[in-house]
This record gives sequence, structure tokens and C-alpha cells, in this order.
Amino acid sequence: MEKENSKKVICLVDGEHYFPVTKSAINKIESKGYEVELLLFIGGTEKLRDSNVDVISEFFNKPVIFGEDHKLIPYDLIKKSIEKYNPDIVIDLSDEPVVNYGKRFKIATVVLQEGVIYKGPDFEFKPLKEEEVLKNPSYKIIGTGKRIGKTAVSAYTARLINKEDKFTPCVVAMGRGGPEIPEIVHGDKIKLTPEYLMEQSDKGLHAASDHWEDALMSRVLTVGCRRCAGGMAGKVYITNMVEGARMTNALDTNLIAIEGSGSAIPPIKTDKEIVLVGANQPIDTITEFFGPYRIKLADLVIITMCDEEICSPDKLDLLLKEIHAINPSADIVPTIFRPHPVDSIEGKNILFATTAPESVQHLLKEYLEENFNCNVVAISSNLSNRPLLQKDIEDNIDKVDIMLTELKAAAVDVATKDALQKGLKVVYCDNIPIPIDSSYNLDKSIMNLVHDAVEYFNDKNN
Repeated sequence: MEKENSKKVICLVDGEHYFPVTKSAINKIESKGYEVELLLFIGGTEKLRDSNVDVISEFFNKPVIFGEDHKLIPYDLIKKSIEKYNPDIVIDLSDEPVVNYGKRFKIATVVLQEGVIYKGPDFEFKPLKEEEVLKNPSYKIIGTGKRIGKTAVSAYTARLINKEDKFTPCVVAMGRGGPEIPEIVHGDKIKLTPEYLMEQSDKGLHAASDHWEDALMSRVLTVGCRRCAGGMAGKVYITNMVEGARMTNALDTNLIAIEGSGSAIPPIKTDKEIVLVGANQPIDTITEFFGPYRIKLADLVIITMCDEEICSPDKLDLLLKEIHAINPSADIVPTIFRPHPVDSIEGKNILFATTAPESVQHLLKEYLEENFNCNVVAISSNLSNRPLLQKDIEDNIDKVDIMLTELKAAAVDVATKDALQKGLKVVYCDNIPIPIDSSYNLDKSIMNLVHDAVEYFNDKNN
């Protein structure tokens, strides 16, 4: 959690600066009211004539420590120093060649994980401020990017949990199209038909917002919230999610799922965390920048979209290896998504609207036809591109009986609207995460996390 009234400082310095120059910078920091508690040398020897810690400490009149190898950034030492000195800010006074962009992000990950501000001459990264407002056990679902299946996994998880009689789950979701005032949707009590969603859309609501999808697909209580912007480490600029999360304390629920948006992280403290990784994402999205920061938060990592058409076996092997190296204690489950209509489409000609890439359309067509006894006339992968989706609908709508669509993006204001106007039946479609082979048990991993969350919540409140 971000600290207030920041005063105590650890300075990261290097041996590439003359000591008098570094000392002048430290004097300037202290002239602004900060208290420099420690100088941590993170590398460089060019100007380092004497490595005697006592001599250097006497010169700076500050405690000084060095890493064991001047050629390597002492990330563990940075972490241990933060734990020992409990600073409010880590100020980086080092420079190339000791650090580069990649090393700075790794330092930032270490510092932010400890809840401390990381600051340099022209940058400042702040840790996520998490509010402890929930009065029920909870877990968080976040992602390393957009369109990797957070809402589908969230809905699947809620349905799975809801099967256990002792749990009454509630999903709190934030989205870029969420409501101005947090909105409760009783997915457990009302039937969310296409006509009902069109009514909401006609009122000016974003009826394909994540919480509507959660409510329709999971049939559980949901609370919809909004957010704007997402920082590199996941912080949002504005959100009403704290208010929405607090509302759950008065609802008939005993387990809360807090759902992120894109790569933005909800500012709500939870008991456990699920992190989604898209196998379609570049590897450096996971291994560099603030990818490791998100991966380190996870108790369970679900890799989505692991079809070979999207992610080669070699890339998947590398993903598994890198994620395990970043977070050895996390459970990791690689999955694929497959469509599951919420109503019968048997014997019908289908136009399927999805956000899945064209490269897997043949797999989706085969799966739908084999498992739901239908004829898939066409598939549009343009659900998130309204003009192209409109054209796909115009080209195929006279050839089909049913518009089958995922409930996201333009599913309501374009796909549902156009289909209803043509007199077609609209059926919404869930995406089911399926492990890539029998060596993985997604349901067990999810339920283990849920039971751990309940146990953690009970322990901290007893």
C-alpha cells in the first residue's frame, strides 16, 4: 500500500559518479525535507577508488552497503534493505552503464512489491493503493492485457463456485464502459434476454459491459463499476470500484470476486489473486516492463488462448518456464477457450460473432457443429470493430437463423440490434476455459484458491 507523508529515503547510487557529486545530490534531497537512511551501491567501479564501507560511510555520513558483485544489480539486497529500513521512497541516483531500461523496470518491480515509491530524476512509479473494504472472503482476477479472457474466466469461476452450496458468490467488475454509479445486477434472479439488454442499451447503458456478461453467463449477483486509464503498473486514474466493492457488504453474498479490466488492477485488497496471461501476447509483455510485477501477485496463473494456431508449443513451453521463474510458488494452468451457447442452437444456421482471431475460426466452427449440432454459416472476428462487424452481419444475416454472439464490445448495440430487427433469434455465447491436457485440473486449482482465500480471511479476522 502506498505510504503517506513520504520522508524516509533509500538512495540507490553507483560507482560511476565521483563521491562529491553523489554527496551533492544527497544534500539536495535532504534540503527538501527528506531523510536519507541508507546509500545502496548497485554497481559500477570506475570512480570507486576505495570500497572500504567504513571509509565511504564516514564520507557520506550515512550507512552504506554494497552488493556482492559490482557487475550485478543486487535486487535481493534492495528488497532486504527496504524491509529493514522501511523507507517511504527509493530514489535512484544511478545511471548507465550500471542500469538500463530493463534493469530499472526490475528494480521498480522489487520496490513496488514492497509498497514503496520508486523515483528518479524524471520518473516516479507509485505502488497500488489497495483499500480494505470487504467483509467477506475474496479473490481478484487481473490480466496482463486486454482481450485475453478475464470476464470469461471470471464468469466460469463464479459458476464453478456457485455449485458448492456453502458459497454465494458476487462478482464486482470495473470496465471502461461501466456505470457512473455502481450498478447491482441480480443475475441470480432475472433472466437477461436479448430484448432486456436492448432496453438497457436504448436507455444509454453499455449493456455489453463486463458486469452484464458476468451476470448473464454466471447467473450470479454482480456489481458493475467504471474506470478510466491504466498506468504501467496497473493503477487507474479514476474508478468507483471502492464504492462498488463496499456495497457487497450489505448484499446476500459470502464470497467476492474482484475483476480487473485490461491490465488495470482493481484498488481493492483481496485474500488471493488469479492472474491471466494471454498466450497471444509477446513474451516480453510477461518477462519485461511490469509483466513480472503482475505475475508475482498471482496465487494462480491461467494462461489463455493456448491453441497452436495462436501460440506455438515452443512459445508455450517458454511461457511456462518464464512464469515459473518469476513466481515459483504460483499454480499455472494453460488453457484454450471454446464457445458454449447459453440457449439451444440445434439444427440451426448460425452466424457467430466473436473476438477470437481468424486463425482459430475453423476450430470454433468444428467445435460448435460437433458439440451443438448446428451449421455455422459464417464467423465474424470483428466483434470489437463495429464498422467491420456491421459489414459481416449485412453479408450473412439473410443466410442464417440465429445470431450467436459473445456478450462484449458491440454485441448488443450492433449484433443484437441488427439481428432482432431482422427477426432473428439471438443467442449469447460463453467462452469456456479448457486445460490443454489432462495433466492440468483447472477446476481443482480454482477451488483450492477459493478455499485458501476463505481460510486466509478467517485467520486474519480471528
